[in-house]
Formats: sequence, structure tokens, C-alpha cells
Amino acid sequence: MDKDEMISAVPYRVVIITLSDKGSRGERQDKSGALIRQIVEAAGYRMESGVILPDEQELLESELKRLCDEGLADLILTTGGTGFSPRDRTPEATLAVAERLVPGIAEAMRQQSLSITKRAMLSRAVSVIRKKTLIINLPGSPKAVKENLEHIITELRHGLDILTGRDGECGKPAV
Repeated sequence: MDKDEMISAVPYRVVIITLSDKGSRGERQDKSGALIRQIVEAAGYRMESGVILPDEQELLESELKRLCDEGLADLILTTGGTGFSPRDRTPEATLAVAERLVPGIAEAMRQQSLSITKRAMLSRAVSVIRKKTLIINLPGSPKAVKENLEHIITELRHGLDILTGRDGECGKPAV
């Protein structure tokens, strides 16, 4: 195996952040975080860690900055906090730490979800880049997590290849 093959064989590091006041107090089981872990591990990603935080924008911003700025994750997946509740501040925290936007991922998830329920239009999820880390907001319900993450997971690897410098080509060569 040459150097490029060895680099591409290294799995991407994933951190899951669940936003839930009840979950952070131990009053609710984190089913969405557990499901995300199953999906990403089945897709060949490596779980680094998972944490449950209360719905506090400043706390989430701080954790996102730490993970990205210290190079601790290639992909951060948040779950919860993307709805209309006054405490749902995940998109605001994510945008506050963003260096670049990646609107196509959130658009693709909403498009997929709209084929299942019209309520998908109420999602405020965003996707961004900070340093060399991709951050994606997922919904809070396990059903919606499964529908959204399974829809995008196969294409994320290519984006991460470009973001982390494992690949420099985004377009396919003309035939």
C-alpha cells in the first residue's frame, strides 16, 4: 500500500453532540446519538466521542470551537435543537462558529424529508465548515436522524476528502 492508499484507509473521526436539556440531566435516553453512532460506524467512520449538552448556545459554541480548533474531529454531527422552541439554538451556535457555509447538505436533507413529511420545511438545520471540520445539524428524533443521515452519509466522504486534503479533485474528468 502506498502513502496515498494508507491515508485514504484511515477512517474519518466523528464526534456526536446531542442537544437536550432532559438528556443532559439524565431524564431522557439519547436514542438519536446512539443511532447516529450505528450509522456512521457502519459507513466506516471512527467514533471519537459523544456528549450530551443542555440547549445552551454558548456552551455548544464553545464545544464546537474546541473540537474544530484543536483538530479533534473531521466531522461533527449535532442532533436536536433545530426546531422552533425558544431553547432550540443549535443552528445559531453552529453559524456563530462557521468559517464557511455548506448549504447543499442541509438542503438535501430537507428535500429528502419533504418527500416523507411536509413538516420538514420547519427544520432550521445548517451545515458549515470550521478549520478542517465539517459540522452538520441533524434533527432530534431518531426517525428523522435515520432518514436524513442515511441520505447524505455516502457523499460526505468525498467532501471530507477535499476538506482534509486527502483528495484535491472535486469534479470528475470529462470522458
